[in-house]
Amino acid sequence: MGETAKYFVVRRKAVPEVLLKVVEAKRLLESEKVLTVQAAVDAVGISRSSFYKYKDDIFQFHDNSQGTTYTMTFQMDDEPGLLSDVLKIIAGYRANILTIHQSIPINGVATLSLSIQVLQTTGDISGMVERMEEQKGVRYVKILARE
Repeated sequence: MGETAKYFVVRRKAVPEVLLKVVEAKRLLESEKVLTVQAAVDAVGISRSSFYKYKDDIFQFHDNSQGTTYTMTFQMDDEPGLLSDVLKIIAGYRANILTIHQSIPINGVATLSLSIQVLQTTGDISGMVERMEEQKGVRYVKILARE
């Protein structure tokens, strides 16, 4: 029989020190405080083999559940179904829409602000923005913030 993925929630004190160090090494790499795996493992005091052995199996709970929030603005023609088409692009990249605010269209053009949550399962964010910009009727897309 094949092994199925099982997940457990445990308190920090129950996690072996090597796994906590792997999480710290991953954090250093993600924050770009170090640029290489070797520098990260040296900083936390574990071997590269320990890092590679566990890196895909341990993560901080909040990192996986929260994601990164992007706030963007764009202008689009006031056409029926155009916003729906843009939202379908976002859904296709598996990002989570948090807020949508659309102004009243002026001279047939609406300005929108949109906040989306990018998760580990989300596709390439730059590809998503590019697809939105290519959508007929979208005039421009600009990322305002990343949190």
